[in-house]
Amino acid sequence: MKIILISASVFFFTLTATGQSSFTVSGKVVDSVSQEPLSGASVFCQNTTLGTTTTPEGSFSLRLRPGGYDLVITFTGYQSQTIRISETDVVSNLLIQMVKAEKSMEEVVIRSSNEVLDGWEKYGQFFIDHFIGTTAFAKQCSLQNPQALKFFYFKRSDRLKILAEEPLVVSNPALGYILRYQLDSFVYRYADKQYSYRGFCFFEEMQGTRAEMREWHKNRKLAYYGSRLHFMHAYYDKKLTEDGFVIALLNENDDKKFDFIALPYHEKYYTPVDSTAEIDIYYPRRISLTYTKRTPETAYLKQYNLPLDVGVQTSYIDMLDVITIRENGYYYNQKDWINFGYWSWKNIGDLLPFDYIPD
Repeated sequence: MKIILISASVFFFTLTATGQSSFTVSGKVVDSVSQEPLSGASVFCQNTTLGTTTTPEGSFSLRLRPGGYDLVITFTGYQSQTIRISETDVVSNLLIQMVKAEKSMEEVVIRSSNEVLDGWEKYGQFFIDHFIGTTAFAKQCSLQNPQALKFFYFKRSDRLKILAEEPLVVSNPALGYILRYQLDSFVYRYADKQYSYRGFCFFEEMQGTRAEMREWHKNRKLAYYGSRLHFMHAYYDKKLTEDGFVIALLNENDDKKFDFIALPYHEKYYTPVDSTAEIDIYYPRRISLTYTKRTPETAYLKQYNLPLDVGVQTSYIDMLDVITIRENGYYYNQKDWINFGYWSWKNIGDLLPFDYIPD
């Protein structure tokens, strides 16, 4: 996943007459060498339902609610590009120049020598469990194009790496979404049983009956409350306590003790909203993050050998750097936010788009 600076041509933001109710991002996508327009390029805001494709002239336009977004531009045979945008940015005349993707001979040799040809048979279910998940919602999901996956095992580092030759299409009938996930990489380290995956996700609303839509509405609320998205909204809106979130910081001298943070909006941890409409949060050591308004699922407690009478959902977070949160709950530098505990049990199968708003 690359975040790069892009030169300017036809890119502008406008605010509606109502002030901050929405803004429009538009631009043009071209080949970096020939400067010819790229028709049919995908342009979308990462982890949202907001996206479009470019016209024959290479142009696009999207109207967005206030907040932060990573605008992703993809086109077959080219390197994906990402631009960080928000309603506070005003940039004119921006041209998005796409660079053709080229694989080095060394990369091809390394991949071919480590590829597991029967990888889906060996690791397919393992990937599904760790990428989509094992929750009740995740178990209803299905991967529509497993043939896109390539599996590689690196014996020296005892590491499994999974790549995709095209965006993965995941159907989620529990929440009513089709997810198109451009997987950058999935890596599992057997030594410490840690895994991570990176990529770009775009959500499409499913079409359904009234009964199905009522079920999706109910399930989306279940997925939202207590989620990472809910936490980001609550922190931004200064409603952590009201919404049921409790933060504790790992004791500096005792790595088995967490100290309750009574003032999460203290300047030690929090920088308030300014002209950029952002807040910054940072905790120097691991935090425990407890959601008090719901009990964890029995399946989670059994999977992690926890007492069945646990009454709250507890996650643990390592922040590798400052986390910047926008009004819509989107947060930048997501690779610097590492989950353990309850939230690490939730994967793609429980993911909601950042433009989801509970009623």
